[in-house]
Amino acid sequence: MLNDFQDRFYVILGFFVVIAVIFGFKLVQIQLIDTTYSDRATRTARQKLAVYPSRGLIYDRNGELIVNNEALYDLMVTYNQIDPAMDTLKFCRLLGIDRETFERNLDKDFSGYLFKPYKPFAFLNKISAETYTRFQESMYEFPGFFTQLRNVRSYPYAAGAHVLGYLNEVNRAQIENSNGKYALGDYIGATGLEHTYEEQLRGEKGARYVVRDNRGRIVTAYKRGSLDTVPKSGYDLVTTLDIVLQQYAEKLMQNKRGAVVAIEPTTGEILAMVSSPGYDPNLLSINRNRGQVFSQLLTDTLKPFFDRSVQAQYPPGSIFKTMISLVGMEEGVWSENRGVTCNGGYYYGGRRLGCHGHTYAKDVTTALQHSCNAYYCTAFREIVEKEGYYNPDQGLALLNRHLNDFGIGRKLGTDIPDEKRGNIPSPAYFDRIYPKELGGWKATTIISMGIGQGEVQMTTLQMANLAAAIANKGWYITPHLAKAFDRNGEVITIDTFAMHRTRIDTSYFAPTIEGMRRAVTAGTARRAEVPGLDICGKTGTSQNPHGKDHSVFFALAPQQSPKIAIAVFVENAGFGGTYAAPIASLVIEKYLNGFIAPERDYKEKRILEANLLSEQ
Repeated sequence: MLNDFQDRFYVILGFFVVIAVIFGFKLVQIQLIDTTYSDRATRTARQKLAVYPSRGLIYDRNGELIVNNEALYDLMVTYNQIDPAMDTLKFCRLLGIDRETFERNLDKDFSGYLFKPYKPFAFLNKISAETYTRFQESMYEFPGFFTQLRNVRSYPYAAGAHVLGYLNEVNRAQIENSNGKYALGDYIGATGLEHTYEEQLRGEKGARYVVRDNRGRIVTAYKRGSLDTVPKSGYDLVTTLDIVLQQYAEKLMQNKRGAVVAIEPTTGEILAMVSSPGYDPNLLSINRNRGQVFSQLLTDTLKPFFDRSVQAQYPPGSIFKTMISLVGMEEGVWSENRGVTCNGGYYYGGRRLGCHGHTYAKDVTTALQHSCNAYYCTAFREIVEKEGYYNPDQGLALLNRHLNDFGIGRKLGTDIPDEKRGNIPSPAYFDRIYPKELGGWKATTIISMGIGQGEVQMTTLQMANLAAAIANKGWYITPHLAKAFDRNGEVITIDTFAMHRTRIDTSYFAPTIEGMRRAVTAGTARRAEVPGLDICGKTGTSQNPHGKDHSVFFALAPQQSPKIAIAVFVENAGFGGTYAAPIASLVIEKYLNGFIAPERDYKEKRILEANLLSEQ
């Protein structure tokens, strides 16, 4: 019996030893060999937090800071770490929100792509530094919540809204297509320079790894911060803008609808680019009231979001006559000294295209000085009929090639998004409108094109660029707003904007420029005269079938070695000399002299006090 008992005892003991060995081995495997469970525990306790870079600042050409960064905070939350017993009343009081907002901000679709209960998301955006300080003292009471520093834009000069652009929160498509660059709650340049140069301005995120306790509170840096990475700030952008000039031009255009574009001819650098009505860019900085302000601007009947400098396409009116002069002389169908008698207009087929009274247009210079319609309808017809009366398509195609050389009828390729191309109708277009089986079309059919009317349309940027090309006697550099990038002394000059040469001989620009000069001294643009600045300009009255005509003017100054080329378009303001010309002259004077002469204060006052919106 004893032997049987001992045998059973050793069997049972052996069984327990085997079990103990198995458990021991498994314990060693779990703790020392297999890292599955430790990794799971680490993932539960460890969290990766994004560290946002400082977005690049934006400066004007003179080193003035025009877009700055200001600190705001986002309150983040990890849903499955929230303590259900937390004091929600105190929580809401500290943040200045109500219970309904608290519940709404936590109510997410965790079954979808964007939100997961174990991933942090923004509970409340754009918390001020004051609210952050108040909340931070009690944040330990609210497991699952933590703050994240963000930079938002501010605008010291409150100018250049359309040019500079604004930021928007990224959408799902942008996140999915970003290869990890963007995440939920990030901001991206939506318009203007912020959009065009997003890649350079954005910078690169860093990361901070932290360990949290079972209540979701940060207790220490993970692995003493050895895995943390430092964010890289974005490049600062140096623009071509003169912010003082930009501010002044915007001031002159208050209570008016239209655009102003000023360019430095020899570089293509845009000095000022105004669309009016506009808005204070600070209104669309990331703040708690942004949504409401955005909706108000979006529904405003004056369309302040519409950038009239590059998106509005206008008939250029009589400034187009400069192109007719240049093309006519280049193609040999017109002479600098050719004269045309004007009997109050151009007569064709029993119809009359009227003109105002002026002296005999004995040559190109005099015709531009007095903006003679008869002269330029005749010149236009000579160009279109170069290959014969019955071949207007060849002459129009020839004209269009020259126009395209000057950037007319196509996008110039500036670094502002959404630029329009304007409109220069092709022979094929007129073939569709006037089928050959019904008689077709001739030069007289489209004669209004010769004075910048009919189907001809240009953006204000194209008008200013035309002035720059004339100033340079036949070439221009693509108009642009970016000059250089700078990050911690690493300067990258932007030189990717091309030079474009036209096919007009330089000799033909002299009579054209002289005609523009005489238009200012003793012609249709006398209101643009500024003593000592030798402004050369051309007025235009852009016909408007829906109301009062538009006021147009473009100019270069001074006549010798021009430093500025400008175009001004004021909607529903009448003759070109009434508003557009004096506005341009004030901008030129401000840029070249740095001030408005006391004897011209009355002209400045007249423009500043004019409210053309109340008349429309």
